[in-house]
Amino acid sequence: MPQDRTPTVRYRNATAFLALGAIWGSAFVAIKAGLSAFPPVLFAALRYDVAGVIVLGYAAVVTDPLPESRRDLAAIIVGSTLLIAGYHALLFVGELETTSATAAVIVSLSPVLTAGFARLALPGDRLSVAGVAGLALGFAGVVVIAQPDPARLLSSDVIGPLLVFGAACAFALGSVLTRWLDAELSIEAMEGWSMVGGAVLMHVLSLALGESPAAVEWTPTALLSLGYLSLVASALGFLLYFALLDRLGPVEINLVSYVAPVFAALTGFLLLGERIDVATASGFVVILVGFVLLKRDAIRETYVGWLAEAQP
Repeated sequence: MPQDRTPTVRYRNATAFLALGAIWGSAFVAIKAGLSAFPPVLFAALRYDVAGVIVLGYAAVVTDPLPESRRDLAAIIVGSTLLIAGYHALLFVGELETTSATAAVIVSLSPVLTAGFARLALPGDRLSVAGVAGLALGFAGVVVIAQPDPARLLSSDVIGPLLVFGAACAFALGSVLTRWLDAELSIEAMEGWSMVGGAVLMHVLSLALGESPAAVEWTPTALLSLGYLSLVASALGFLLYFALLDRLGPVEINLVSYVAPVFAALTGFLLLGERIDVATASGFVVILVGFVLLKRDAIRETYVGWLAEAQP
C-alpha cells in the first residue's frame, strides 16, 4: 500500500519523529540523573519490569502475543539477551563514566554497525569500497570521542565510552540476528517478551554483581527518572517507534538515532549542566558521514521517492 504523503500527514509524521527523538534523547539524561540513586544494572532491570508489562499488555490487545514456533522463541531469546539486557546493562554502567550527550552520540553508531553486520552476515552481499569506508568512519567516530591514550587505556574516561560502544554493538548484532531469524511474532509482542525476559536477566546479573536493592535511594529524582524511562522512553517511545516504522520505513526511522543526541545534549546542558565538547561533536559528524556512506543507496531511493510524491 503506498504511503500517504499529503502535507497534513507529513506534518504529523515529522512531529511524531521529532517527539521520538526528544523522548529517546532525553532518556540518556534521565539515566544519568537516576544513576546517583540506583545501582546501574538494577536500575535498568527495574525500568523494564514496568515497561515490559505495559508493552506486552499492549501487544495482547492489538495482536496475538503468544510465540508459536522455535523461530519466535529464538527471536525472543535474542531480544532479551542482546537488545534489552546486553544493551542496557552496558549502557547504564557506561553512563556512570561519561556524559549523556557522549553516550547518545556513541549509540547513534548502532545503524552503522547494524548495516555492517547485516552485510557481513550475508555471503552474497559484500560491502563495497564505500561501505567499508562508512563502517571504518563509524569506528573512527568512537575513537575520536573516546580519545584513548595508550598510557591510560583502563582509565574511567575511556572505559565509559567503550562500554557504551559495546552496548551499541549488542543492539546492532541483536537487530541483525532478529531479522535473520525472520520470526512470525509481531513486533509489539516480540518487544514485550524481550523486555520482560531482559528484565529477568538483568535482575540475575545485578545479584551476581552484588548490587543490593537496599542501596537504592528513593528520592524524588530517582522516582522521576525511573518513571520517565519506564513509561515515556520505553513504553510510549517504543509504541511511537512502531507506528513510525510502519509509516516511514526502516531507513527514515533509523535517522532518529541522529536526532536523539541533539536533544540529549540540550537536556543534559539544561538539567545537569553538562557541556558537549569538541571531540563529541566531531565524533558525531564522523559517525553520521559513515552512516550516509553505508546507506547511500537507500537514502537516495528515499529522496527520489520524496521528490516524486511532492510533484503535483
